[in-house]
Amino acid sequence: MSTPSSPFGAMGAGRSRGDARGEGTGTPDRYSALAAVRRPAALGVLLASASFLSVFYHVVDVVGGATFLMMEVAAVALAAAWLGGFLRERTAVGLTVVGFALALVGYVLSVPPSARALFTVGRVLADVVALLTGLSVLRLLNAGAWALFLVPVPTFLATYLLVRRRDAAAATVAAATTGFFLLTGDAGPWVGLAAAVGLTLAFGFGGLAAAGRRGVLAQWDTLAVLVAVMVVATSLVTVVPGSATNPIVPGGNSPTVESSLVANTDSVGVLGSIRLSPEVRFTVEADEGDYWRVGSYDRYTGGRWVRTGEAEPYADQLGPPPGESERLVQRVTARGQLDALPAAWKPVELRGRAADTAQVTDHGGLKPGTTLIENDTYTVVSERPTATPGQLRRAGVDYPGQISSRYTQLPESTPDRVGERTAEVLNRAEAGNPYDAAVAVERYLERTKEYSLDVSAPQGNVADRFLFEMDSGYCVYYATTMVAMLRSQGVPARFVVGYTEGQRVAEDEWVVRGLDSHAWVEVYFPDHGWVRFDPTPGGPREAAEQSSIDTAREDGAENVDVAGSENGSYETPTATADPAGSTPGPNQISAVNPDEERFGTAGATAAGGGLTANLTNAGAGGGAAGDGGDDGWTPTRSDVAVGLAGLVGLVAGARRFGLTGRVRRTVWLLRQPRADPSTDAQRAFRRLEYLAAVVHRPRRPGRRPASSSRRSRATASATAPARSPTPTSAPATGAASTPPRQTGPSRRSTNWSGTTRPSSGGSGARAGRRDPRPAASDGVTVRRPSPTGRRRRDGPFRVRTPDRI
Repeated sequence: MSTPSSPFGAMGAGRSRGDARGEGTGTPDRYSALAAVRRPAALGVLLASASFLSVFYHVVDVVGGATFLMMEVAAVALAAAWLGGFLRERTAVGLTVVGFALALVGYVLSVPPSARALFTVGRVLADVVALLTGLSVLRLLNAGAWALFLVPVPTFLATYLLVRRRDAAAATVAAATTGFFLLTGDAGPWVGLAAAVGLTLAFGFGGLAAAGRRGVLAQWDTLAVLVAVMVVATSLVTVVPGSATNPIVPGGNSPTVESSLVANTDSVGVLGSIRLSPEVRFTVEADEGDYWRVGSYDRYTGGRWVRTGEAEPYADQLGPPPGESERLVQRVTARGQLDALPAAWKPVELRGRAADTAQVTDHGGLKPGTTLIENDTYTVVSERPTATPGQLRRAGVDYPGQISSRYTQLPESTPDRVGERTAEVLNRAEAGNPYDAAVAVERYLERTKEYSLDVSAPQGNVADRFLFEMDSGYCVYYATTMVAMLRSQGVPARFVVGYTEGQRVAEDEWVVRGLDSHAWVEVYFPDHGWVRFDPTPGGPREAAEQSSIDTAREDGAENVDVAGSENGSYETPTATADPAGSTPGPNQISAVNPDEERFGTAGATAAGGGLTANLTNAGAGGGAAGDGGDDGWTPTRSDVAVGLAGLVGLVAGARRFGLTGRVRRTVWLLRQPRADPSTDAQRAFRRLEYLAAVVHRPRRPGRRPASSSRRSRATASATAPARSPTPTSAPATGAASTPPRQTGPSRRSTNWSGTTRPSSGGSGARAGRRDPRPAASDGVTVRRPSPTGRRRRDGPFRVRTPDRI
């Protein structure tokens, strides 16, 4: 029984549009959430939804709460599927808006009261604009709560529209959510591509739904071509406005160490191969050299470092470190554009014009409000920690709650083997306190890994890959791995970037170049604050830097030397502190038990096969390429995915334009396998018949070949008995004689092409004689004349005759 039609028009057999969309008061007829999900268009909605859910999952994986997020998404999706059976769309949209408002209120209440007091209308609007122009969600202080509060909103609406079979609207909601994460930089190009592909599939299959299953199967190749083009285009050109992505295309210049570290951005990515920039960036006048710190990062995502918290305007002075310290005054002069305020840790005072616009990060570092230009000068006063190794060993583990929760964070997806290997290293070094643990990890990485700028960017967790699958790397890999190892044991540590002291050209002056940019580690000790540790081998790094400077000088590069740096380094009778930590000095503590037999060296084999011996060969044959490694190209998972997408697109495009059929027919014509004579003859005949159809015209289905027709006609003529004229009754007296009556069609005979033709008329033998050409009733099938055949006059009609038989 059919349902009465709606005034808005029918939408599918047996249901009105209002019923299908849930605009009625009752449950829609034949409503089934499972059936809605099994449709082809639902594939696009699910793909678009998976794209934004993957970003939410990544956020909570970094800060914690991934399991709860999965449970929340499942519960919301089930509730939306149930409500889709009777809830009107307008009501569902209203619930979504209310849920979004409640989510924002919940996030604000989850922020600590001290940070909540800073919320103003202008501040909130500024943060929204920042999010839409590249501010990562991970920079939010309580990013986990933000994700858990907001993920139900798009999940509910997209699921509800999906079960209501509003595929285009559902995919649009999911793609719009992913677009927001593209603007914040939290979604990479592949996530954005997944959303775009899902949106395309939802619209494409939704448009083909009216054609039924046959329509979908007939047009799948068109959709496949579109998807393949999107995948390949995304791999070649990445256009994500405001995002943090910076793709490196083959053949382009590798980024410099400086551009990947000290650009003073709020996040730092771990790249592959990089190069050294020998250009001078700034000079420093100070009584002693130090590491010129730029910034620090606390949140580790597995592949990037993110700085959380807000920056505040600089106001007069900053607090000193909690422990003993010594004062160091530095006068810094920019030798080009500079987007940072390098200074020794810990800065407490800033002087000069830069102080008017400077900002202070939540980590205690300095940021310039505007870019410094050439010859701009500022003065920084720093209080450097001077704790001794004994004091740091006795510092204990009574960390403040905020320090412990913020600087021991690791992604939940971090493999357990990172912590297990760290525990083994500490046990072997007999480290019983955080200081000995930090020194053990620092010395372990120094002696088991080689320094190289030529590496392949690892897939997955950087610390795990460098620790187990790579033989070499540069400072970013060393520092990242050391922080992750210490955090796995509950020791607060953070990732720090800046510059090493540079080239000393006078007793109190240093020239710092771009190649001096560096990354190291700071470890927190109660009552002493943050202390620097550098796990990167100093010797190979300095050799690579000097080689880059010498090459630039030979090539005549500009801005390589300044203030007499071309005359070599200044020699002082007092040896400076070794960056590796072998000599105690301010903010650089000596290593504990520095015997090489305990930790071994990179490439060395410990006697009896200890822990280091097993680690030395762990990355052989895989991971990154070090010095003298494989120079060939190794495809990544992304490369394989792009290649497969391109292959599918080519095959689908070839099918769409008929190329696959042509290739198949060409192979069929050229390949002639041998079997028995009968089969070979039949196969050869089919080829000849195909070629004849190509050159002339195809044979009509059901007709026999011309040779068989001739043979049949010859056999019929030889075996047919002689026929006599049919006797007729005597005509009536005085009546005119009439010709014999034919049994076939009146005044028509059957021509040779199987059709009837008029009789040519006349009397006598011609009128009563049967046409010698075979008729259709004889059971002989003959070829119809070609449209281009010759014409001849036969009776009152023109009949085509073939050129050849």
